[in-house]
Amino acid sequence: MKLFVQIPCLDEAGTLPLVLATIPREVPGFDSVEVLVIDDGSTDGTAEVARRLGVRHVVRHTRTMGLARSFRDGVDYALAHGADVVVNTDGDNQYPSERIGDLAAPILAGEADIVIADRQTATIAHFSPFKKRMQRVGSRVVSAAAGTSLPDAASGFRAYSRGALLRLNVVTQFSYTMETIIQAGNKRLRITSLPITTNPKTRESRLFRNIWQHMGRSGRAIVRSSIMFRPHLVFLTLAAVFFVAAAIPAVRFLVFWASGDPGGHVQSLVFAAAMLVGSLLCLALLVIADLLRTNRTLVEETLERVKTMQYGVVPGGSGAAGDQASGPVADGCRQGEDATA
Repeated sequence: MKLFVQIPCLDEAGTLPLVLATIPREVPGFDSVEVLVIDDGSTDGTAEVARRLGVRHVVRHTRTMGLARSFRDGVDYALAHGADVVVNTDGDNQYPSERIGDLAAPILAGEADIVIADRQTATIAHFSPFKKRMQRVGSRVVSAAAGTSLPDAASGFRAYSRGALLRLNVVTQFSYTMETIIQAGNKRLRITSLPITTNPKTRESRLFRNIWQHMGRSGRAIVRSSIMFRPHLVFLTLAAVFFVAAAIPAVRFLVFWASGDPGGHVQSLVFAAAMLVGSLLCLALLVIADLLRTNRTLVEETLERVKTMQYGVVPGGSGAAGDQASGPVADGCRQGEDATA
């Protein structure tokens, strides 16, 4: 059994040593613990610091590709090198690395496919009251979209089983945290949470400039994922709203018309017709979205089989066969990635 701890980094040369110093080198239930650093185009020598501190697994982007791409490339590398469980943490030393074993334990026990650390945001001193409130609201929205219950959906300290990673596909360019939860929930993967206490703040977030940008990007990710996995809920709700908006002025027009009011009230009829067209368009979009969902499901099932063949068929969840699979190589990116950068 092999545990990979992956650390996406962007200019983390100052805090990375703190993270590496606290990562346990032995975790109960695993034969080996490997550390993987994904350097997302850092300009401060993050990759060199990692190598100097003994990290053997380094994936380096020639330019900044974003957190979601760093997570995806790290997962590809870990699976290719036989990971049974992948724990993701941050390079800013926000998360307590000594809890890595606790995070992976439910997966080893067969109780969960994904374990997400609950930062207990209500207790974090440097979070403003508004941010704490938005974190709660965001977690509830994501939980509703995923059909699960999670207190801290935005937490990046989480553990994934090999089987879960083979089924998940990150397509967003912003952050994988919301998308993977909604995907996992709709694919019936078991998700649980683990309360933790975060370390003192070391720097401001580089993922977004302010809370409003974070809310906007997260909102788009949630809406897109909801449409992908639950188009009936989204478009039937919109169709119902438009239909009600059409029915009210239509009834108003009919009442005045039946009472012989000479005013005409044609504007109510025009508005009702426009809303009715909107309702019909939502139903048409629902048909298209449902067909796309069916096609996406077939593609994802094929992709899962391809991943299983690429990374090795491993009976009982063992990752040994993955050591011979092809994938990203240490100190580099996948073929063609430099051109993309």
